[in-house]
Amino acid sequence: MVKGVIFDLDGVIVSTDDCHYLAWQRMADEEGIVFSRHINERLRGVSRMDSLDIILEKATRVYTQAEKEAMAARKNAYYVELIGKLTPEDILPGAMDVLTALKARGVKVAIGSSSRNTPVILSQIGLSNYFDAVADGNMIIRSKPDPEVFVLAAKLLALAPVECLVVEDADAGVEAALAGGMKALGVGSAAENPRATYRARDLSHIALDVLLA
Repeated sequence: MVKGVIFDLDGVIVSTDDCHYLAWQRMADEEGIVFSRHINERLRGVSRMDSLDIILEKATRVYTQAEKEAMAARKNAYYVELIGKLTPEDILPGAMDVLTALKARGVKVAIGSSSRNTPVILSQIGLSNYFDAVADGNMIIRSKPDPEVFVLAAKLLALAPVECLVVEDADAGVEAALAGGMKALGVGSAAENPRATYRARDLSHIALDVLLA
């Protein structure tokens, strides 16, 4: 029986896809690097530095580690500027209904996100104190598909991994959940992942009785 549900943040509770895309696009344009929405799709659920490595596949020169760290920091500054405009209106369809229903059933809820900007995003959408636990990029060493962030979230909920269900919109997140010994609900882009335990277009199209069994 599922006693805790761990939600990825970006693309599950709130959509920051355009914020990420526009920030990476601005940085790439400044460096003269080809970037597109197709490339951006490869960055879902991937850490900032690993995302930068993917973008640099199109670069015409090799960057030093110091240059790469400066580029990642510049992208993040652009991203923080953009997410500063988020409001509770940006919470995705069905998210609040599902969270409310889970709490009413006594099921614990947590965030498991690789993003280091998780506290800022939660504050902007009015959910800073809503979750029973938050595990984010500031607390982990390895990003998805490594299960570290979800295992930490389960630990903070005082639950065993087998008692948890992860909700993810990225294939890397689905793989991380399964590697951590948890069930996975794939939504959005991950709704087509055959490895996901359950699949749905978004949180407004799920049956809690099935998920919590």
